[in-house]
Amino acid sequence: MLTASAAALPALLATAGCRSSDLFAGPDPLAGRPALSHDVITLQAVIAAEQAMIKLYQAAVGGRLGADGLAGLLAEHRQHLGRLQARLVLPPGFSAASGSASQSASPSASPGVVPARVTTGRLRAAEQASAADLLRRLVTVQPALAQLFASIAASDATHVVALGG
Repeated sequence: MLTASAAALPALLATAGCRSSDLFAGPDPLAGRPALSHDVITLQAVIAAEQAMIKLYQAAVGGRLGADGLAGLLAEHRQHLGRLQARLVLPPGFSAASGSASQSASPSASPGVVPARVTTGRLRAAEQASAADLLRRLVTVQPALAQLFASIAASDATHVVALGG
């Protein structure tokens, strides 16, 4: 009987000209899956930017550009990525890549583009752009996420100094 009632609910609502959201509080369970929240989309974009930064450092270390000094900075970026990914909770049916297209990564850390030769100046510029991007996002996200972004931005700013900026 319960199964028949649940199966009949959409038909009943359709004939009555109602949506289930008219009868129940919260998201409409019959309207399909809800859109990702702004914080989730922003977090996905920041994760993509951090992954791009890691690729940039890997290219620099692989090219032997002060590999010893850069290995420590690369390790810090991997820690940042781990903290960011730990905050990402996606509802069933969403992949880690979905929804992030509307909030792109910072321009200097484009995910698919790693120059053949990475200079210290390029790393410095990427770190500066990352810190600025994270600071810009602070006012658009919930406080706990803003705190994480601020912490990573501060770290990126110290990397600029460590790289001679």
